[in-house]
Amino acid sequence: MTEKNNKRIALTGGYAAAYALKQIEPDVMPVYPITPQTPIIETYAKFCADGEVETEMIEVESEHSAISAAVGASAAGARTVTATSSQGLALMNEILYITSGMRLPILMLVSARALAAPLNIHGDHSDVMGARDAGWVQIFCENPQEVYDKTIIGMKLAETVKLPVMVIMDGFNTSHSVENLEVLDDKTVKKFVGEYNPEKYLLDTKNPVTFGSLALQNVYMEFKIDQEEATQKAIAEYMKIAKEYEKISGRKYNLFEEYETKDADKILIIMGSTAGTAKDAIDDLRKKGKKVGLIKLELFRSFPYQEMSGALKNAKEIFVMDRAQSIGSKPPLYSEIVNTTKGEIRSIVYGLGGRDVFKKQIEEILMGKFKDNYLI
Repeated sequence: MTEKNNKRIALTGGYAAAYALKQIEPDVMPVYPITPQTPIIETYAKFCADGEVETEMIEVESEHSAISAAVGASAAGARTVTATSSQGLALMNEILYITSGMRLPILMLVSARALAAPLNIHGDHSDVMGARDAGWVQIFCENPQEVYDKTIIGMKLAETVKLPVMVIMDGFNTSHSVENLEVLDDKTVKKFVGEYNPEKYLLDTKNPVTFGSLALQNVYMEFKIDQEEATQKAIAEYMKIAKEYEKISGRKYNLFEEYETKDADKILIIMGSTAGTAKDAIDDLRKKGKKVGLIKLELFRSFPYQEMSGALKNAKEIFVMDRAQSIGSKPPLYSEIVNTTKGEIRSIVYGLGGRDVFKKQIEEILMGKFKDNYLI
């Protein structure tokens, strides 16, 4: 891909998601507004109104209805997307399991946001962590460029592995922040994603199938084992698709990004927009001769245990920053890292309800000056 094939443009994360969807042009998009996801569907609705896409947008009465309509559309054979945040994702919870259990390749864009109560409209990872065991692939984004790229990658991944995919951006920090990014031309995106040709769908009357059938004790476990095996295969497929995308975009994505980790004694692990701040902290500490590094996790589900274990094998200290709690247990990302390595691991919960995180605070964590489990 040469530079002339790319266009530089300033977009918010929400607009970047909608722009990528415009280039993909899904068949059906059931929608219901919720802050801070609403700009995604507002922008896409304007594309529809202006005749730039022929997507059937369905305005429903709740997020539960949005995901239910998406299930129906996908089962009928339509390329289907939706979007949500916070309480909206929580309201979808019942149908999330149905979506993944039916192996429906729905793409959902999530502007991650705190859960009530108390009411808070700002970004953290509480909502998506509440859905982490629902059988959806979960891809995290640091900035609007990654939102654009991973929306395209996520759509192709969903249809390749026949599993639903969440592409996750931090509410407001990413969804409403404007950054310069590169977009591909429409033809390149359409060719990359390809035409959607479902193997089995309800409107294929010559080959009738059943979705959501009854499965009792004699077969239910077999269904779930097959689902888990497919989800594990998503790790390799994500890597394959990311490499294909690199060829047309010049941008490289991985299961996780390693930043200054080659000789690092101390490694910080994080997801989402705060990775940018963490990189600045790493740069400053490196100038002072400190052997510190960063791992920014991109694919959270399925979790890449083997690859992560290899990346952490030489670290003497590991600091895991979670933007979510597991009330009554250890934080979710920390728990995964504990299951990955036997190194010395510290857990820090930060940024709940959209609270700002500063470079100095991250530097203090890496230098052992911060002893608490909560970054307040």
